[in-house]
Parts: sequence; structure tokens; C-alpha cells
Amino acid sequence: MSQLNLPSAYHLVSLDTVDNTNAEARRRAVEGEETTPDGTLIVAKEQTEGRGRRGRTWHSPPGNLYFSLVLRPEIPTARAAEFSFIASLAMHDALGTVGDPGHQVHCKWPNDILLNDHKVAGLLLETETMQSGLPDWIILGIGLNVAVFPGDTEFPATSLRTEGWAATEGDILESFCRHFLKWTNAWLEDGFAPIRKNWLWRCYGKGEEIEVRLENETLNGIFEDIDEGGVLLLKTGDGMRHISAGDVFFPSLMTEEDAS
Repeated sequence: MSQLNLPSAYHLVSLDTVDNTNAEARRRAVEGEETTPDGTLIVAKEQTEGRGRRGRTWHSPPGNLYFSLVLRPEIPTARAAEFSFIASLAMHDALGTVGDPGHQVHCKWPNDILLNDHKVAGLLLETETMQSGLPDWIILGIGLNVAVFPGDTEFPATSLRTEGWAATEGDILESFCRHFLKWTNAWLEDGFAPIRKNWLWRCYGKGEEIEVRLENETLNGIFEDIDEGGVLLLKTGDGMRHISAGDVFFPSLMTEEDAS
């Protein structure tokens, strides 16, 4: 990756290969704020043990963008999930800034980015809570398919190159960092309300029928809204369900093979 022009709020650590950037960020975060301050950004060209949500493997060959950001906000741990929405807005807007016109970019609850109805990026948020109830640190990990994408995912995936985009990993990371600062400042000034409103403007499937797969059941209903904490409100035949974590699928995007 060529020399990056990042805002001064970030402290870049650039690596060729790592097991995964979240694990490396965690190892550094536990050393303390003096050695790993807020804004430490771990970037790797390749991950040998990439992870997604719920411990899933994240295919991480060279050519894509893998990075993790160490955050040390003074907030209750219960609010940490709000950073997933801040980061989703930042990646959405970064792609809109560096991408070619005529493409559709959407946020997908809870922490994915879609490009032309296919997953192009995913986020993974991890926290460590102190005895005070405040997070010692929050680690925000992001993987973006730039050159290649896995072909064996439940939700169809794509990459920037597949969609004909020429933007580089550096282009996207620089843009993401600028937009992340912008949305974080909005969050610091006005709380989660502007984040929620702008995420809903950019999300896919609001008001439509969706399928939500939980650990022990699968639900179908209408994607009604997200609440003030980012919880999905699903309108089902049995009433409104409040869902804090799950995998969302859209019948409108499923092929006949997927539906069988």
C-alpha cells in the first residue's frame, strides 16, 4: 500500500501478514493507552486466520483491505454497538466518494455493506469492559473485498474489481478515515440520533419482508425500523420482535436456488 495521507487522529501500524487485525489490535490494546492510544489503526495486506461475526472464517487473501481500529471512548459498554453504525456510514460514504457513478451502495443490518445487492464489506466489533462498566477499549475490524471475494457465502458477495471499480485499498482507507471522523464528531455532538437517521436513509430493505436467522430460530417479517440503540424492529404475525443480533436475508434478492 502506498504512502497514506491520514488525519492526525490516527496512528498507523502497517503489516504485511497477520493472523487477523482484530487479534493484533487486541494484543496491542491490552498493553495500555500509552503504547496503543485511541485511533491506533492496524492495517494488513493479508490475514491467515481472518474472522467474521460469530467466529466465522473470513477469507483474507492478498489484494483486499483488512484493518482494525482501536477506540477508547468514555461511554457505557452498552453503547459500544453504536460504533458499528458509525463505521457503516463511513464505509458507505467512502465507497460513494471513490467509486464510479451508477452503482448502488447500501448498509445492511447489523454490520455489512452491499454493493449492487452483493456483500462487499463486513464489520466486527469487540470490546473489553473494566470493573467500572466502561469499555477499556473497543476494536472495530473491517474487511473489504477489493480484488477478490469468496464464492461460498450464504449471502452473495462481490468485489470492487468485479464491479469494474479501479479504487485502491489506500484510496478507500483514506476516505473511510475522513468519513469516520466526520460521523464520530456528529455522534459526539448529538448522540446516536443523527447516526440512526442517516443509517436508515442508506440501509437496504426497510419496510420490506426479510428473514432473520437467529441462533435457535428463523423469523420472517417486515423490517420496520431500528430503535434508539440500533436494535432491529421486526414486525411479525405474532407482534413486534426486538432483535439485537442475527443474520438478515432478503427474499427479493434470493435466487430460485437459494430459496430451495
